[in-house]
Amino acid sequence: MASLDGKVAIVTGAGRGIGREHALLLAAAGAKVVVNDLGGSTAGEGSDTTPAQSVADEIKAAGGEATANYDNVADFQGAENMVKQAISDFGDLHILVNNAGILRDRMLVSMSEAEWDAVINVHLKGHFAPTHHAAAHWRAKSKESGGPVFGRVINTSSPSGVFGNVGQTNYGAAKAGIAAFTMIAAQELGRYGVTVNCLAPNARTRMTEDIFAGMPQPQEGEYDPLDPKNISPVVVALATEEAANITGQCFFIYGGVINVLKPWDVGTFIKKDDYWDPDELAAKLKETFPSGIAPEGMMAMLGKAAGQA
Repeated sequence: MASLDGKVAIVTGAGRGIGREHALLLAAAGAKVVVNDLGGSTAGEGSDTTPAQSVADEIKAAGGEATANYDNVADFQGAENMVKQAISDFGDLHILVNNAGILRDRMLVSMSEAEWDAVINVHLKGHFAPTHHAAAHWRAKSKESGGPVFGRVINTSSPSGVFGNVGQTNYGAAKAGIAAFTMIAAQELGRYGVTVNCLAPNARTRMTEDIFAGMPQPQEGEYDPLDPKNISPVVVALATEEAANITGQCFFIYGGVINVLKPWDVGTFIKKDDYWDPDELAAKLKETFPSGIAPEGMMAMLGKAAGQA
């Protein structure tokens, strides 16, 4: 197990599912963990202190150090409170894992403004706000010491955000935004010694039970590629000293298969040394893509990953 002794981590949305596994494995590696979870439904409704507190208690029962936090990640002051709690309870902050999220799936033509706003708010602002306050802390420490600090941000995108998934224009747009946020934050925070990466995880949780309902269920004792535990080793690895030169990357994870995704590139090259006539360009596009071109979608990518596994 990689050693994170002396490191302090915040994990948002850590009361259940993937976030819970992150918190447990970070603690097992020696980190002191602030377990954040508002305790709402998958749609972001309501609140409950039980999920965060139970994970913090589980960590302490295993001999680790943890405290619970119930702030809303999309509340700017709440995000600051979270960072301040880590520093107050454990003396510093080294690792921020942005994992909290909600779902309000709906086809585009049926989606309400409220369904759009709620998902964008929790995912995008819920990544920005904690990262902003953590980054401000690290910048101040860097200026004080005159050199780089130890800082790790690990964000949570989604296959829906990087490949697309029907019925999730709000969720996918937010998750694609998180991937872009990751790349830009990595460029900005590198000068302080902070790395920023993101995950596009595949896991069977209460948020994805409908998506993966058709996937084969493992027999008892059989390896489950959709177990949330498969995701957390990537988080711990990215939080180590050994990963100090890895930043601005997105990791697509299915079981034991990890793909480091390529960002947008220049793609297919179509060139003319003059103004394009629209009809001429349409003909050129048809010639270049005789079979058409369209996104493959999340399930197609998952099928490819399953084939690699």
